[in-house]
Amino acid sequence: MLTTYRRQTPQRLVLVAVLGLTTIVAAPRPAIAADATGGVQCPPGSTNPSCDVSAETKGNSGDTSTGNNKGGRGGDGKCRNPSGAEIPCERNGARAGADGCYYAPIDPSPSTIAALGGQPAGEGGWYMRTCYSPVAGGEQGLGGLVWIAGAPPVVSPAVLARQARARLDLPAAVIKTNPPGDQLVNLPVWLALEPTSWKSQSATASVPGVSVTATARPVQASWSMGDGTTVSCAGPGTVWSAGTDPVKASPDCGHIYRRSSAAAAGGIYTVKVTVIWEVTWAGAGQSGSVPGLTTTGQARTRVQESQTVVS
Repeated sequence: MLTTYRRQTPQRLVLVAVLGLTTIVAAPRPAIAADATGGVQCPPGSTNPSCDVSAETKGNSGDTSTGNNKGGRGGDGKCRNPSGAEIPCERNGARAGADGCYYAPIDPSPSTIAALGGQPAGEGGWYMRTCYSPVAGGEQGLGGLVWIAGAPPVVSPAVLARQARARLDLPAAVIKTNPPGDQLVNLPVWLALEPTSWKSQSATASVPGVSVTATARPVQASWSMGDGTTVSCAGPGTVWSAGTDPVKASPDCGHIYRRSSAAAAGGIYTVKVTVIWEVTWAGAGQSGSVPGLTTTGQARTRVQESQTVVS
């Protein structure tokens, strides 16, 4: 699932729902230094679902709080909870916030988002929030899914990568009819997209001291031909040109209809294409990938039986 980010001010954290409570008994992982972090102001015991969000870069005082909340990363690069005790900056892939809890970006399924009341409007993202407390023989971790509006609670390259991905402006998938006009049964159809539909795109997300660029590259075109068959191609296909032998198949992406579209709705087949994009990111000395994206397009074509004239 894609996480959607849009511009919104002021920056607030909204606890949408806690999907469930879990108990985790585990030893703390070592602290891992990072170039940037941030804070979420959630005073212990508060029932207010909204908390201020702030971001900082390494070397700042780390006091992103109000009142006595002193959590977050300090100028010494160490992470602390609101009481000032040092805690690991990362646990199980999640980063520490100023409230002493840990936040990991997550892409919920559409059904999960629907169960939570739908995608919130505005810029932000979904996170799994886990708070740890000591129990006999280990620690107890309580957590749940939260939507954080505005800036992320912790600024890491992976979080910025998701923001950059949300800013990608992918081109529409436009089908090029090959050859133009009606198609004939048992003659090759060349499947192709307009050149503008198959071009890599990039976008960048930044906070002071950290910048990440996400790049989307088209890697596959999946065609649904309307007659119940599908075709998968590793490229945009080749555009048919006038003068080409009509019985010659496409060199890289094509289909042959074996029956006419007379029995289809309106006597026409609806051809659909889904372009699959691979999304990678790089920045702050790190790199990786985020869940891919897709674009779609469709066209309508009539397929007729070829007629033989005998004199």
